[in-house]
Amino acid sequence: MSESDPQSQEQLVVVLPDGSELEVAPDATVEDCAYEIGPGLGRDTVAGKLDGELVAKEQPVYDGVGLEIVTDGSDEYLEVMRHSASHCLAQAVERLYDEDEVKLAIGPPTDEGFYYDFDNLDIDEEDLADLEEEIEAIVAEDYDIEREDVSIEEAEERLSDEPYKLELLEEFADETDTVSFYKQGEWEDLCAGPHVDSTGEIGAVELLEIAGAYWRGDEENTMQTRIYGTAFEDESDLEAFLERKQEAEKRDHRRIGNEMNLFSIQDVTGPGLPLYHPPGKTVLKELEDFVEDLNQDAGYDYVETPHVFKTDLWHRSGHYQNYADDMFIFDVGDDEFGLKPMNCPGHAAIFQDQSWSYRDLPIRYAENGKVYRKEQRGELSGLSRVWAFTIDDGHLFIRPDQIEQEVEEIMDMITDVLETFDLEYEMALATRPEKSVGSDEIWEHAEEQLENVLEKRNLEYEVEEGDGAFYGPKIDFAFEDAIGRSWDGPTVQLDFNMPDRFDLSYVGEDNEEHEPVMIHRALYGSYERFFMMLIEHYEGRFPLWLAPEQVRVLPISDNNLGYAYQVANEFDDFRVEVDDRDSTLERKIRAAHDDRVPYQIIVGDNEEDDGNISVRDRFEDQEYDVEIEAFRNHLENEVEEQRTEPDFLQD
Repeated sequence: MSESDPQSQEQLVVVLPDGSELEVAPDATVEDCAYEIGPGLGRDTVAGKLDGELVAKEQPVYDGVGLEIVTDGSDEYLEVMRHSASHCLAQAVERLYDEDEVKLAIGPPTDEGFYYDFDNLDIDEEDLADLEEEIEAIVAEDYDIEREDVSIEEAEERLSDEPYKLELLEEFADETDTVSFYKQGEWEDLCAGPHVDSTGEIGAVELLEIAGAYWRGDEENTMQTRIYGTAFEDESDLEAFLERKQEAEKRDHRRIGNEMNLFSIQDVTGPGLPLYHPPGKTVLKELEDFVEDLNQDAGYDYVETPHVFKTDLWHRSGHYQNYADDMFIFDVGDDEFGLKPMNCPGHAAIFQDQSWSYRDLPIRYAENGKVYRKEQRGELSGLSRVWAFTIDDGHLFIRPDQIEQEVEEIMDMITDVLETFDLEYEMALATRPEKSVGSDEIWEHAEEQLENVLEKRNLEYEVEEGDGAFYGPKIDFAFEDAIGRSWDGPTVQLDFNMPDRFDLSYVGEDNEEHEPVMIHRALYGSYERFFMMLIEHYEGRFPLWLAPEQVRVLPISDNNLGYAYQVANEFDDFRVEVDDRDSTLERKIRAAHDDRVPYQIIVGDNEEDDGNISVRDRFEDQEYDVEIEAFRNHLENEVEEQRTEPDFLQD
């Protein structure tokens, strides 16, 4: 068909994952496109992705869109199936409870399952079994899940008794004339989809827990009942998930933190404001010292900025426009102040306070800076999401020609951290997003230099197109813990925005003023979240160098107490305690094991007579007739080398 053909000009072009283009009719949907590719693919289509966004197969495409077809073999299929499972949960609730009283809110899929929020639902954990049984009946009935597009007016009539759905509908009315409902059997819900074709396609379902959740996440709104569940294609996948979940619960940092006296978050002090007890602060201090040694070796100068600034600073940096709702803001006299949500504007202000030559750069600032972000109370959780947290922040001010070298050095620091904790990790290069600042030339040069660092090291990485920050490209790290959970980790970010906003400059070799590039980097991220991850990764059994208590001396009887303290003095370079309670040796050993102490030194009459010790590790292995000096030398080496497990009895 020639370009001048009128029919050709009416066609839309969609771009497939391999880069090829497909011409389709102007009213074509995702499913229509799949049939154009092949009838088998059309029949198998469950949903689609338009420019990366998961949509229903009935969704119209548009010219130039990137299209992916989702089938039951796609990674996204589980998300679609779980969304349908959430509808089955809501249908089951309305079957078993008074549907005139219970009001529906929202029920999206999540990374691990799904949930649905209800108002006026009186339910407890014992009722979940009955709900599960009803869900299984709905799945067995194999209802077709049918989509219907209706006008806003008709939707209002259908939802006249559902206040939360009407609130959502009011928002949709500003953007569209029609909305979609999905119906299965006698039940229907306002929903954009996508969904599987029938309830019978939903595999194994398990309801997990009941929680409270504010409508729209706003604590000023009604507290609703949230029921969490999960769904998998078969029972074996569900059982594997439940085993991982049980293991995760066993490692919950909130429980372990309480058992080990690491931290507390108390009502009297306020939500999301952790208090670190001496054992917890001991671990944090070791983490701080580790990073400070890396920073010192890499030529960073430590700075310190206050916890609060006038909001003039946040207006200048751009944070006020983007973060005001998440900041703690208050007035002092005629001035407005805010607790800092980030450290970078303060560091930019320090750099701005002096004149710089190109010979002075790079300038590297570091700060363990406490920041504050006003998360919704319902989203606060242990150390993973808090109001007050500390970032091991680093900000560099460099010439454009120094990007590659500085990023390489930061990468060395990051890999040193991750390998020290024996963490498996993956990397991604995030490139320029649609909304960004800076010239094409600067972005291309910066992305090329980041790519050069990755390529030079023969590192495997993903390219995340358009996922960079608006102020510059970045390299992101993600790592796995001991049970395979993925965590966002360190990052290296280039910034062309902050130097411009603060009018930062240096005098170049040409005697002209030039704008530096700013690099943001954190080796842990926040101490709170990294500490939380380490607690769960190690299940509280920290490596010797991190352990709050490294060695515990256990006298067999009160007659050996004097020798026990004499031995403890021989290890005064370490965190050592003597268990001098009037208790049996077996109970002392069990207590040290439960307290997750890496090593126990046992002393009795034989050890006292011979002037030596017996050593027991937390794996319950024991060695007798150990020379004190030999064990002390081992501890020194184990700490210095930052080994991840006690290994004296494995030597």
